[in-house]
Amino acid sequence: MSNSFPSPKFLVSIDMWPTHIVTGTPGKKFEARIKEITKEVPHPVNVKAAGDMFLLHQWIKNDPVDLLMGNTYMKYIARDEDIPLVRFGFPILDRVGHSYFPTVGYRGGLRLLEKILDALLDRQDRDALKESFELVM
Repeated sequence: MSNSFPSPKFLVSIDMWPTHIVTGTPGKKFEARIKEITKEVPHPVNVKAAGDMFLLHQWIKNDPVDLLMGNTYMKYIARDEDIPLVRFGFPILDRVGHSYFPTVGYRGGLRLLEKILDALLDRQDRDALKESFELVM
């Protein structure tokens, strides 16, 4: 996740397990808050305030993940590591209309959940064997 990531509290509430969280904003309060939110996650969570994309990419190379969430700049890591990407936050420079859809509140949460599920189902379809490829779930 990058500096414009969805709330880790939201992700943990839907049983997602954040693994690597980076923000470009300095401050130990950020790291302490993330550690508190993810204390029930059954694996260590890497978190770094004032981190960068290079650090995040190295963490992902050392400990791969199933899904990336972040802004447009995450697409380079997603492509290099063949990991689905949910574009979220700012800036989203490579998609049209992103600013017209809700990203906060109840509707924003539903939209984000839809984007997460779509990315995972797209990956499942892409990787499915011909005999397992279904029209509907």
